[in-house]
Amino acid sequence: MSDARELFTIDDLRQWPGDSPLRLAVVGDPVAHSASPPMHNAALADLGMDARYTRLHIRPEELPEAFALLPGSRFLGVNCTIPHKPQALKLVHTVDESARRAGGVNTVVVGPDGMLTGHSTDGGGFSRAVREAFGILPGASRVAVLGAGGGAGRAIAMQCAFEGSSRILLVNRTLDKIASLATDIAEAFPRVRIEASDFESLTSLAEYDLIVNCTSLGMKREDASPLASDLILDRHFVYDTIYTAARTPLMLAADVVGARSENGLPMLLHQGVLSFEIWFHREPPIEKMRAALLAVAPR
Repeated sequence: MSDARELFTIDDLRQWPGDSPLRLAVVGDPVAHSASPPMHNAALADLGMDARYTRLHIRPEELPEAFALLPGSRFLGVNCTIPHKPQALKLVHTVDESARRAGGVNTVVVGPDGMLTGHSTDGGGFSRAVREAFGILPGASRVAVLGAGGGAGRAIAMQCAFEGSSRILLVNRTLDKIASLATDIAEAFPRVRIEASDFESLTSLAEYDLIVNCTSLGMKREDASPLASDLILDRHFVYDTIYTAARTPLMLAADVVGARSENGLPMLLHQGVLSFEIWFHREPPIEKMRAALLAVAPR
């Protein structure tokens, strides 16, 4: 098996050679677009580590078998992306508190005994990205989360509550999909004021400081912004978790009123940095990872 290949499947994993240098991967469906391999491989190469990172295209029904095959294939760990994070939570042997809060696992450690430990770096990666982009703390901000019914929305809302945010607005197309999240935040963090709205009923965001897009709107060039520019104020900080466009539709809407905005690339970077630290118990070369991401990022 050549490590020059960029994408592998469950069939490949079933016959994974024990001497393969490919010992880390991102697992998803789809996954060919993932920018994680160049980022992690830059760090591994810079540190002279005997491991490389690849992509595993695993379908949801294949995930239990894939996880069972990881120890025998000498994997050190994997990242999980859409749609596997919630299912991964049920497949690992132990789960840390970050994954419990997020409701999903995005980082798996394969122990020497074959035990799988699940973590989530989604919330922590988001927090670091916001501090880097805007110089503010999510926990010191009133936050509006767009698309709070999905996995990223839950992870980010829970992270903001965990860090001390006093007020969080959960916005989703359908309110029933955010009811359980609102309950979970209220029970775990009773001091947080939780509000909910669908997009059609949203008339003002003047009471909030940080707007976070966790919807998929912006992944396609023809997508509209999830928010009209008249709902954005010049004092708002706008963070879009989408990284497939340099300037997403939401960021362009923020430009109209002069609000500061950032896309999801810094969040991807810091999620990766935290995953690396979990796997290897050492800080990776962050600027090497950033440069590798920027080299493949849309312009």
